[in-house]
Amino acid sequence: MSWISVAAIFMVVWWLVLFAMLPFGLKTQDDDGEVTLGTVSSAPRGPHMLKTFVRTTIVSIAICGVFFLLTRYFHLGVDDIPRIIPDYN
Repeated sequence: MSWISVAAIFMVVWWLVLFAMLPFGLKTQDDDGEVTLGTVSSAPRGPHMLKTFVRTTIVSIAICGVFFLLTRYFHLGVDDIPRIIPDYN
C-alpha cells in the first residue's frame, strides 16, 4: 500500500468514527439546568470539540492499527472473510 492509500483509509475511518463519537459525553442545557434564553432546552450545553477530536483520533488509530496488523502480519484479506451468502451454483 502506498502512503496515499493509507492516508485515504485513515481519513475515511476518522470521519466515520467522528460521527459515531459525537453523541458521547454530550449534555443538554436541560441536563445542566441552565437554559439560555432563546434556545431550545435540548440544545447542547457545550460542544467540547477538542475532546471529541482527540477521542476520534485515538479510536481511529486503534482501528487502523488493527487493520494494519491483520493485513500486514497475519496476511488476511477480503478473500479470507467467510461467505455469508450461500453459493447456489
